[in-house]
Amino acid sequence: MKRNKIIFYVSTGLLTLILLFSVYMYFFKHEAVAKMFTNFGYPTYIIYPYAVAKLLGLMAIWNSKLTTLKEWAYSGFFFAFILAFFAHYMIGDGGQMTALVALILLIISYIFNKKTQQ
Repeated sequence: MKRNKIIFYVSTGLLTLILLFSVYMYFFKHEAVAKMFTNFGYPTYIIYPYAVAKLLGLMAIWNSKLTTLKEWAYSGFFFAFILAFFAHYMIGDGGQMTALVALILLIISYIFNKKTQQ
């Protein structure tokens, strides 16, 4: 049980660092992110709401009492990372590896979250 908790906390912690860096970029390096979103073909007005959604998702994942909301957060991040992987791959900016690492960490976090709840 202790091993499962350690794996959950390490994977979720690393995932949190990636997402917090992303949120930082969205809020404080808006011009660079807006240029990237334009290259993707995405509207720039979704940058701030997307950053807030990432923060809310992180809060849900770390809160053990919000089980249904946690499932939705894991699901939302899963699809966001898959879409981010292909978006970065299609424009060839090299950012797909971060999305892939985030996806792997998310899957590990999800599996070990389930194991620690049993």
